[in-house]
Amino acid sequence: MIFDKDGTTTLIYQEKKSLSIFLKNLDEKYSEVKNDNLIINLFSFDTLTSGDVMEFLDISNRHRKSGKSFVIVTNKVSYDDVPDEIIVAPTLQEAKDIIEMEEIERDLEL
Repeated sequence: MIFDKDGTTTLIYQEKKSLSIFLKNLDEKYSEVKNDNLIINLFSFDTLTSGDVMEFLDISNRHRKSGKSFVIVTNKVSYDDVPDEIIVAPTLQEAKDIIEMEEIERDLEL
């Protein structure tokens, strides 16, 4: 699992591993990144389904309840194919833009 931290956002990705191993590693290392906005880069996975993305729902909900952003990046599953409570973006730039907008929204709510 690779962490790439940029300010208050951490990009997480893992190469050449199964989705179940990725999820297990993310759960084990979560305490290291729980205070950051998270971008989960799934571009290294050749095939993904909406069901695969839904495997992240619990950790996404937990993270978002703590007031931080959680965005999954993949071009293999559309945001239309998953519920609104999980955020999917087709590019890293779009994921960063979503986090920036959510940060502004959180700042305005204070």
